[in-house]
Amino acid sequence: MDEDLKDEQSEVSLDQLQDDLKLAQKKMEEYMNGWKRAKADYINLKKETDKKHQELIQFANAGLILEMLPIHDNFKRAWEHVPDNYKKGEEWLKGIEQIKKQFTELLKNMGIEEIRTVGEKFNPEVHEAVAKEKSEDIKSGRVIEEVKTGYKLYDKVLDHAKVKVAE
Repeated sequence: MDEDLKDEQSEVSLDQLQDDLKLAQKKMEEYMNGWKRAKADYINLKKETDKKHQELIQFANAGLILEMLPIHDNFKRAWEHVPDNYKKGEEWLKGIEQIKKQFTELLKNMGIEEIRTVGEKFNPEVHEAVAKEKSEDIKSGRVIEEVKTGYKLYDKVLDHAKVKVAE
């Protein structure tokens, strides 16, 4: 009889142990899934933070760049007015041209690009129409003249291009 009682107690405790094991496995699965979600959330947060940090770095100098762009525009405009006979032989003018190229390359390396204008379809996201002119040569809605160069910084418009548009 004592042996029957022991067998019964061992069966009860074995059943209890199996139930406890199942409960522990369920909790372990629940905790593991929670940990996996937390890890995924952390990785996503890290990616988002890194992206925001990168954008901050890219746009931190936007104020300085905006100050430099009118100088670049004036440099280009002045270069356009140098007579052709000077452009060929004057050494000092070659130096000025090299400085202009370096300035342009600096802007390019900083992520600055000029907005394309003449011949392009008018796009209010990047162009600002300052005038409309009738043109027989160019289709209506196309840019016929650039009044002021526009710029983008990493595909975000810093300064809209001022343009004349064909009617």
